[in-house]
Amino acid sequence: MLKKIMVHTRRGVKFVVLFMIATFLIIGAIAFLYKPTYSVFINGEQVGYTENRTQLQHKINDYIENGEDGNENIAFVQIANLPEYKLCLLKKNIVANDDEIYNKIKEQGVTYYRYYAILDNQEEKIYVSKFEEAENIVKSLKEKKSTNMEHISIVEKYETEIKDLVSTEEAISKLYIQPAKTVTIANKNTSKYTATGSVNTAGKTSTAKANIGISLVRPVSGIITSRFGAGSSIRRSSHTGLDIATSTGTPIVAASSGTVTFAGYKGSYGNMIVVTHQNGVQTYYAHCSKLYAQVGQTVSQGQKIAAVGSTGNSTGPHLHLEVRVNGVAYNPQNYVY
Repeated sequence: MLKKIMVHTRRGVKFVVLFMIATFLIIGAIAFLYKPTYSVFINGEQVGYTENRTQLQHKINDYIENGEDGNENIAFVQIANLPEYKLCLLKKNIVANDDEIYNKIKEQGVTYYRYYAILDNQEEKIYVSKFEEAENIVKSLKEKKSTNMEHISIVEKYETEIKDLVSTEEAISKLYIQPAKTVTIANKNTSKYTATGSVNTAGKTSTAKANIGISLVRPVSGIITSRFGAGSSIRRSSHTGLDIATSTGTPIVAASSGTVTFAGYKGSYGNMIVVTHQNGVQTYYAHCSKLYAQVGQTVSQGQKIAAVGSTGNSTGPHLHLEVRVNGVAYNPQNYVY
């Protein structure tokens, strides 16, 4: 009996050994010919293979979170169809195509940018990169007692195209509206404002059209009563500007943003404000009844700076508008009206 048991035991051991050897040979053959990998599918369509699923997915996740152009305003990238992975055995002579798969993912990516709009009376005016910048702008406007503070708000934006972003200093300059106040009147009977700053009133003119590099808006609406270059019995030289007649007290707004470099009474011009812009461009606003801006003040395009009057050498209420480049007067109708 013992002998039979030993015989069966030896046979069993031989079978196990042979089975293990066969299994080892089969596994070795598979390992020699094949390698474990992942088949990758996008929207049900096989697009390739990857040997390192974790590494490929990490690269895709990083693209979704940060994009690829290095823009700090990227909020995320929206991917319609993320890849699916299925484990398989792949012949060793077949190469994985991680880069091709990644590029297919990128092709369907939609980039969203995060930035902040500053609104004035519910109208988007300025765009900045960070919320902290927007907060500092609002804080500065409050400290400066800007008259539009009650209408200033901040909105976080997510868009596929980013707006032109500005610096904090530029944003404050464009949004700030100084409380209206007049310069000290030297003589109340004649309504002459004390002159501050400097101004060039030479009669040098040009009929050419200079490239001023900025856009202008109409300072007032009214009727043009005297055009550039016209002669008149009330002036010694040809007209250096454009006269727009309207009622006394009509608000005059800055034709473009800039800095006030002259304010006050200037002979035949009467009460006048000069705003200096970029590229050597200046705009003159003459015969005013009231002045609301002071020398050194930064004004925004469309900001009220004066009121129409008939001071100086004037036959009735109107705005005398000049556009000068490096001191030479050009026809304002080349740029506005």
